[in-house]
Amino acid sequence: TPVEQKEIPQWFIKITDYAEQLLGGLDQLPQWPDMVKTMQRNWIGRSEGVEITFDVADTAEKVAVYTTRPDTFYGVSYLGIAAAHPLAELAAEKNPQLAEFIREAKNAKVAEADLATMEKKGMATGLFAIHPLTGEKLPIWVANFVLMHYGTGAVMAVPAHDQRDFEFAQKYDLPIKQVIAPIADEEIDLTKQAFVEHGKLVNSAEFDGLDFDGAFNGIADKLEKLGVGKRQINYRLRDWGVSRQRYWGAPIPMLTLPNGETVPAPIEDLPIILPEDVVMYGVKSPIKADPNWAKTTFNGEPALKETDTFDTFMESSWYYARYTSPSYAEGMLDKDEANYWLPVDQYIGGIEHATMHLLYFRFFHKLLRDAGFVTSDEPAQKLLCQGMVLADAFYYTSPTNERIWVSPTQVTLERDEKGRIIKATDPEGRELVHTGMTKMSKSKNNGIDPQEMVEKYGADTVRLFMMFASPAEMTLEWQESGVEGAKRFLGRVWNLVYEYSQNPAKTALDVTALSADQKALRRDVHKTIAKVSDDIGRRQTFNTAIAAVMELMNKLARAPLESEQDRAVMAEALSAVVRMLYPITPHICFELWKALGNESTIDHAEWVKADEAAMVEDEKLIVVQVNGKVRGKVTVAADADEETVKTVAFADENVKKFTDNTQIVKVIYVPGKLLNVVVKPQ
Repeated sequence: TPVEQKEIPQWFIKITDYAEQLLGGLDQLPQWPDMVKTMQRNWIGRSEGVEITFDVADTAEKVAVYTTRPDTFYGVSYLGIAAAHPLAELAAEKNPQLAEFIREAKNAKVAEADLATMEKKGMATGLFAIHPLTGEKLPIWVANFVLMHYGTGAVMAVPAHDQRDFEFAQKYDLPIKQVIAPIADEEIDLTKQAFVEHGKLVNSAEFDGLDFDGAFNGIADKLEKLGVGKRQINYRLRDWGVSRQRYWGAPIPMLTLPNGETVPAPIEDLPIILPEDVVMYGVKSPIKADPNWAKTTFNGEPALKETDTFDTFMESSWYYARYTSPSYAEGMLDKDEANYWLPVDQYIGGIEHATMHLLYFRFFHKLLRDAGFVTSDEPAQKLLCQGMVLADAFYYTSPTNERIWVSPTQVTLERDEKGRIIKATDPEGRELVHTGMTKMSKSKNNGIDPQEMVEKYGADTVRLFMMFASPAEMTLEWQESGVEGAKRFLGRVWNLVYEYSQNPAKTALDVTALSADQKALRRDVHKTIAKVSDDIGRRQTFNTAIAAVMELMNKLARAPLESEQDRAVMAEALSAVVRMLYPITPHICFELWKALGNESTIDHAEWVKADEAAMVEDEKLIVVQVNGKVRGKVTVAADADEETVKTVAFADENVKKFTDNTQIVKVIYVPGKLLNVVVKPQ
């Protein structure tokens, strides 16, 4: 079916009125990812420039352009206008070829992102614009790279200093006039590409020699004085189109009167509810197909309800605020409840929504603020953008040369000694092509059903693997071997708790009665608590938090359970481990908490806190090297000075073997860690 663009009535939310607030508000979000903030800044696209008006020769028409580079104004060699520009339609009235070109250009579906790489096409309109400063006649071209919905729908083309204009000018043999030269006078070749950097003006009348700022202001001042230009701040951001011509969605609460006027639906009629006894024909929305659903009255007169529905971003832009007062029936929000809870402390959302949901989310919050519902300026203090999940993808080629993708769960693998895949086959024995790790998708049939993994390994194991395998904001490579590793770790936690529970501590922990080894183990426990608390609460690096607990578990597995204080230290340690793992593996920790003898459930337990005193080291283990090789390890008091460390180190029998009867060149001491003795070779 040919693509055809049509103009239809649409509803918009005037987000452009909030462009400056949305831009400035990003500076109030230090705990949002820089990438998201950069994407929003670019999407809002604030620019300072000049709007310039050209007269159209031999007509009463005028054409306006907006430029951020008035310094290049003397280099304009043509004007480009969009196919939908009124001047294009005026010129097409007497030019059938132009009318056909415009029709094709209008119906070409071009994303803005494609404009830089697409083939530049155009056609002269036969109209000319008058350069307001030189009086030169500039041809006006319809160009496929000019969009009607961006700026004024017209651009001044400076081929010498804009690559897109350059390519168009070369194709259609239009003049290329240099008006900017490099500051350092280096050579440039304008037959190969445009010079797009800022520089100094040439061939620009009284403005020759000026830099960018001087030329911007000088030319802008002259245009304003002549009444043909004005300084202007523009935004790339467009108003938010919320109309959808479908059944699914909230009906837009507007009415159309017989005279064509639109008015809001009376508040007593809200919300407008979709009919449920509808037939889905698959062609048109049932509320558009039903001639009676839209009929209503307004002030006793007939009126029609709007049959467009809101896009789903309307609902997802404020649901978080409704969560603060879900049972409130008197309006949108209970203001007291909303302001008690908001802004959201921690929000999680994909970065693919950076310039849509996450921007609408911020905008809607400002609407709520201005309507008096909330007092904060921004909806969420912290934002975490989770990464994509990747999985191996496999396919075979069918007799009709079609790729048939096979689910990784159905693939039998052979690996080499390093674990690399060397052969993959499907259940029918067909050898498969392995395309590596790629984003899980339906098209490549490499999605892993979480339910299958949960049934095979348990929910806690799957959760632990997903949180441990990579930082939350990075991509996660799904490896079933990693899931098996997570299950083995939880098994070790379970077994240690079970072993301890057979002979639990009968006396309380007495920190004054601990041996050096018991103190060291307890120090490791509280250092782990401090790290995990920081990793989860501040850094949001859940993978490193889990790694710290795993490292602690290795030490606990080797710890003795012989004396009462051994078991008391273990009781404290296991209580901490279970609480630290609880947010990640809640089901197993719920059971382990009971196994540790706690009467209340873990749901009501406090988060474990690090004991600062326990983390203070009484002793330090110093590594002793001789000529860079480890020759001994000595234990000294934590506050021992360098001379004390040297005395203890040189008294060590093994160190003495390599230092006695030698000439010591120098001794390097890294406090609390390392002593390196440099001796002269014998």
